[in-house]
Amino acid sequence: MSLLMVRHGETALNVARVLQPADTPLSETGRRQAALLAARVAALRPAGIVSSPLPRALQTAEAIAAATGLPIARMDALQERNFGDLRGRSYDGLGFDALRMDEAPPGGESAAEFRARVTSALAELAAQQARLDGPLVVVTHGLVLRVWLDGVLQLPEALAFSGPLGNTALTVCTALPPHKVELVNCTAHLDERSAHQGSSLVGG
Repeated sequence: MSLLMVRHGETALNVARVLQPADTPLSETGRRQAALLAARVAALRPAGIVSSPLPRALQTAEAIAAATGLPIARMDALQERNFGDLRGRSYDGLGFDALRMDEAPPGGESAAEFRARVTSALAELAAQQARLDGPLVVVTHGLVLRVWLDGVLQLPEALAFSGPLGNTALTVCTALPPHKVELVNCTAHLDERSAHQGSSLVGG
């Protein structure tokens, strides 16, 4: 069985390249993206949905729930990295790459703490899927997915990519280790009106 991994839909702060406060919701485009994604995911007949509780992820998961009739389980460990006092600030105006900083920003978490959290979350997701009779949808954030893709999932060379993770991009992997990736960063469900903006911020 599979894990259907989803990055949340677009937010206005993604487009503005701002590190997002926890309560950031989807934009109108993000809601449209989520609806298109939901129709695609419903066709895959998932058996469960687990989501980050942050609004941008939860609203994306709610679109999938509406299309599938499945309840949503919230998992705190799927939240984006906590950038503490940097949230709400322009990423490009910081003068350093906050998304790659190792140390914890004031009020936030370090890269090591973040990696440990999301790596543990993946093991729990695999255990949850093992109790189901179909795929498990996982709705989360760009940096969470990047940790998994860079250090945990088995990404075949043919699927390697260097671009950004798109809003509502779908990545599919086997639920059991070594978590072989079968599809990565796919936004084929999006139309011209809802296409991912390549300049928007992925993470934070």
